[in-house]
Amino acid sequence: MTKLLASIKKEFLLLIYDKVGLLLMYLMPIFLVFVITIVQDSTFKLVNENNLEILVINNDEGALGDSLLSILQNSGSFKITEEKALSKEEIQYVLLNDNQLLAFEIPVGFTLEMNNKAKSISRGMLLEFGVVEADSTENLQDAISPLNMYYDPVLQENFRHSIVSSIYSFLGALENRLMIENLYSEMGYDEVPADLENQFKNNRIEIQQIAANSSSNEVIPNSTQHNVPAWSIFAMFFMVISLGGNIVKERLSGSFVRLQTIPSSFVLVLLSKVFIYLIVALSQLAIIFLLGKYLFPTLGLPSLEMPSNLLGLLLISVFSAFAAISFAMLVGTYAKTVEQASGFGAITIIIFAAIGGIWVPSFVMPAYLQTIGKISPLHWCLEGYYSLFLKGGDWGLLVPSFLFLGVFILVCQVLIFLKLRAQNYI
Repeated sequence: MTKLLASIKKEFLLLIYDKVGLLLMYLMPIFLVFVITIVQDSTFKLVNENNLEILVINNDEGALGDSLLSILQNSGSFKITEEKALSKEEIQYVLLNDNQLLAFEIPVGFTLEMNNKAKSISRGMLLEFGVVEADSTENLQDAISPLNMYYDPVLQENFRHSIVSSIYSFLGALENRLMIENLYSEMGYDEVPADLENQFKNNRIEIQQIAANSSSNEVIPNSTQHNVPAWSIFAMFFMVISLGGNIVKERLSGSFVRLQTIPSSFVLVLLSKVFIYLIVALSQLAIIFLLGKYLFPTLGLPSLEMPSNLLGLLLISVFSAFAAISFAMLVGTYAKTVEQASGFGAITIIIFAAIGGIWVPSFVMPAYLQTIGKISPLHWCLEGYYSLFLKGGDWGLLVPSFLFLGVFILVCQVLIFLKLRAQNYI
């Protein structure tokens, strides 16, 4: 026991003298979690909290241009700035120089063209039903001039498509209402009955969003629930730079050989490294989770809701920590120089994170990349944490993560043993 404690003390001293390694393991994850969460939360607010500013150029002289503008304002999706009679060049200048992302132009004659189209459709329906007779003198226009949407080139395509879809739905509601008014007008009514008018206004089916959850306590996913576990895992695996580098330094400096002259098992050296870096990994997670729980709300960010399955959280954290430690020790054992350990380890972790769903969600990747991503230990760490933080924490959901991480740890340890045995350290 005394020998193990002495070895642990030696590993602790090596750790605290590695100032760069400590910064990477503690400050980097905190910085990453804060930055990524703030960025994503700002994006959610842009879409959900009426923060998207749109410049509307209303060139229509009739009532429908104002009606469309009112619908956009009352939708709760946009902040509207209205202008009159801006040229194409002036609109583009505003977008490129005045920090505006979108401009929406309602053309001249919009009301007249919308009325003609609605009248044409409603009269065509009545002709089909035999309610009215055809009039050869009719020459109704059923084409409408396009509405132009100008956008800053930095606005991503998927974001533009979602905005266009929203505007299409508003236009559809306006067209339907206008068509019904024309139908009643063709049939000799002065106006649409009030009760029917109210039905049109309230004719919106509510869509209730329910997260699939194995727990009775439903957790609403937010930027904090997604990012805190994900980037904590990414930072945890970056211990490869510190732990892997230390192993290479000790091997090249002859420390491993000198340790063999001491009447003690070399396994104690390895166990001391595992113990120290297990404490490091779990303390990383504890610090980041506490910041997400208590500090994030003071910054206007969603609070991290801890899972109800605390035992599952502890176990998946320990498995993730052991996976990170085993990979770092594997890299340090096989690398020939500190530069190799740091470079190869860091690049490999970045690749594992990219294909494992840390940076980009796995479900948006091509099918073949989703399959390849399952070889990443970070993917299974993330799946375990998502099962806890987002899906209710059912033990059945955690089993695949435990199995893969257990196999990954075992494979790493076997490879480490074979290499050290070949070099006569064990």
